[in-house]
This record gives sequence, C-alpha cells and structure tokens, in this order.
Amino acid sequence: MGLENISELRYSLFMKEFKEYNFWVYIMFNERAQATYIGMTNDLERRVMEHKLGLIKGNSQEHNTKKLGYYEWFQYVDKAIDREKALKKWKRAWKYRLIETMNPEWKDLAAELDEILPKEGMTEEFFRKLDCGEIIVKGL
Repeated sequence: MGLENISELRYSLFMKEFKEYNFWVYIMFNERAQATYIGMTNDLERRVMEHKLGLIKGNSQEHNTKKLGYYEWFQYVDKAIDREKALKKWKRAWKYRLIETMNPEWKDLAAELDEILPKEGMTEEFFRKLDCGEIIVKGL
C-alpha cells in the first residue's frame, strides 16, 4: 500500500468519525410527573415508541416513564452524550424547569414527532434559541 493510499484511508476514517448524524437527548416522564428518564438516541421516534411499549428495561420500565416531555437535537454524538450525562446530574427541580421551557403544560410531545423531526435549518443554534424562547414553534 503506497503513501497515497494510506493518506486516503486516514482521511476516510477521519471523515467517517466526524460525519454529521441526528442525535437526540430526551426526557420522558410518567403519568403523575413523579419520575423522569433521560436518554440519548439516533432515532427519537423509535425510542419513544420503545418507551411507550415498555421495552426500555430498568428505571424507565420501573417508573412507567412513557410520555415525551423534552428533547434536544445534536449533529455529533459526543455532544449528545455530554449533554445526556450533564442532565442526569441535575436536580429534579432543574429538570422540571427545563421541561417547562419547551412543554409548560406537561403534555406528551410524542404526538407531534412528525413536526419536530429534523428539517432543513434545524441546527443546535435553532434549539438553543427555541429553549430561550427566541423562536416560537406552533404546537410546542
């Protein structure tokens, strides 16, 4: 293998590692909003359905967290993982306030998934502005 091929291989591996994808950090809650579950996925619609069907073992299944209360979109997995870990360390009151920035009525946002899945122009900056109330989206 020549030097030219090695350089191409390294570039290819580098680009694969940093390729943009869709990652979601989300918060599920139970009927009485007594418990929350924070997770990360590359397919929000599928993951929410798994929660609703009781397929997520452990804390989610034990506390019956089947309602989608909050979500954030990320292009890169490392950013999503960092955010998930940070949110899991938050106090309950902080998590509830975060949910209320997007979902003050504590309704199940799963019904609106078709409207929230990534579309052109939805970047991390878009979601930051959404969280800050700088952008108002119908239905949220």
